[in-house]
Amino acid sequence: MQKSFLILVLTMAVWSASAQPKEEADNTLSKKEKAEGWKLLWDGATTNGWKSSGSDGFPAKGWVIDNGVLKVLKDGKGGDIITDKKYQNFILKADFKITEGANSGIKYFVNRGGIGCEYQILDDQKHPDAKGGVAGNRTLGSLYDLITASADKPFNKDGFNTAMIVVKGNHVEHWLNNVKILEYERNNQMWKALVNTSKYKTFDDFGAASQGNILLQEHGDEVWFKNIKIAEL
Repeated sequence: MQKSFLILVLTMAVWSASAQPKEEADNTLSKKEKAEGWKLLWDGATTNGWKSSGSDGFPAKGWVIDNGVLKVLKDGKGGDIITDKKYQNFILKADFKITEGANSGIKYFVNRGGIGCEYQILDDQKHPDAKGGVAGNRTLGSLYDLITASADKPFNKDGFNTAMIVVKGNHVEHWLNNVKILEYERNNQMWKALVNTSKYKTFDDFGAASQGNILLQEHGDEVWFKNIKIAEL
């Protein structure tokens, strides 16, 4: 029953993304999306709903809002930002664009220390971290340092791409431009084995929380975000 429901929700999300008119304004929701329960996680104009991962305020530097785009500045040293709210079961979508050699990420199930599962955002061709980890598990779309994304993932190096993260209980999926590039189950023996051989092995119960904040990572490189939206399941 749970699997059938998830398939239905995913089909809805992919169809909605592919069917959205090209003239739809950025950082807005269509009537169909509103009817399906989508909400903007970032309004495209203010810092409402977001704060520094290390304090209650939004970073005073390192992040700018420029014509409907949330930009991480190169060497801005603003630190990561997280949502005010915690999320449990959801579909998260965000459009992102990377500059040459850039590194960033979208984290979920984030705790107070800013640690959480990470959808890696990376220039696989120019950033050295693509060759780190094990068998490419630090490349674009991968669950950072844990599970490698599909090698034939679709990626537009010159424009925006759409990341989608689906969480239903312990089942998680990463999508890129409407193509599923990995999926996994948390809180089982295989999950624990993966964590114990990763950089997260010293963190108790890493990725095991039932809910957490969503985080956008500042890694000293310029990265752009827009159309950040979420549907809670």
